Amino acid sequence: MESEKKQSAVSDVGAWAMNVVSSVGIIMANKQLMSSSGYAFNFATTLTGFHFAVTALVGLVSNSTGLSASKHVPLWELLWFSIVANTSITGMNLSLMLNSVGFYQISKLSMIPVVCVMEWILHNKHYSKEVKMSVLVVVVGVGVCTVTDVKVNAKGFICACVAVLSTSLQQISIGSLQKKYNIGSFELLSKTAPIQALSLLMFGPFIDYFLNGQFISNYKLSSGAIFFILLSCSLAVFCNVSQYLCIGRFSATSFQVLGHMKTVCVLTLGWLLFDSALTLKNILGMMVAVLGMIIYSWAVEIEKQANAKLAIPYAKDSMTEEEIRLLKEGVETTPIMDVELGETKS
Repeated sequence: MESEKKQSAVSDVGAWAMNVVSSVGIIMANKQLMSSSGYAFNFATTLTGFHFAVTALVGLVSNSTGLSASKHVPLWELLWFSIVANTSITGMNLSLMLNSVGFYQISKLSMIPVVCVMEWILHNKHYSKEVKMSVLVVVVGVGVCTVTDVKVNAKGFICACVAVLSTSLQQISIGSLQKKYNIGSFELLSKTAPIQALSLLMFGPFIDYFLNGQFISNYKLSSGAIFFILLSCSLAVFCNVSQYLCIGRFSATSFQVLGHMKTVCVLTLGWLLFDSALTLKNILGMMVAVLGMIIYSWAVEIEKQANAKLAIPYAKDSMTEEEIRLLKEGVETTPIMDVELGETKS
């Protein structure tokens, strides 16, 4: 029993580590690829299509070789989820392209209260006072950071808002679909990735043209741009798989709160690599947000312990009258063994 718990804990840490490393890596790679000081590849929607095309290819190979199994999920559910997911990732890429790295990460932090409200509306999920307090602390930290970061424009702000709402709904849907159809994280990703890839590669170039006035066919590829596109696609596979793993193991709220340990990494690397402003208020805001994350972890653990205590008496009282009667009959009819003599007493 203890070994199973240890293995589960190791798997949880592995999923989190993969998500943190791949998320930070893809943010840095995309910023270098899309920034004017980098390769000016201003085709975020098409790039997302490349991401899911590679992910779909990996899923196809996995299913063909028997490494993963395919389970039935209704097509309309896959289409609905793909629309929300496409909006989410496209919005995130556009937010990253139009805003500074700092504001991009800050907008992601604001998803915590949005996810809480959506889970309450959609699943009637209630939170303890400790959890609400921790979320409030994180929001305060986000507020402190937001006031200091002035590198925001109207188009980027709108994209960030759309990205926050759609991402929150997408992350809640991942957990719901996995539980509803008893499907694994990678199996679900393998089913949605081809739909997302096809739609994004079809409409992505036109959306990018509407946003920046350029067609991808007119872009002059260099060896450096190709390298970062391939790097971004490779990291996207790990990022997508780890996201589905984490949400499947935990909840969308936990994924948002605990997943923001990468905030410090992103802001610091943005300051080091892209000359993004990192003021004292940014640092204080990050510290407050991390404090809220720690409080959240404590609050969730307290809630688990409370639920475990409630489950014990429930388990004792959960036997039916028929089970109690059969148990009594079994005790009355079972012969009693004399331990010392090894004889049966009648």
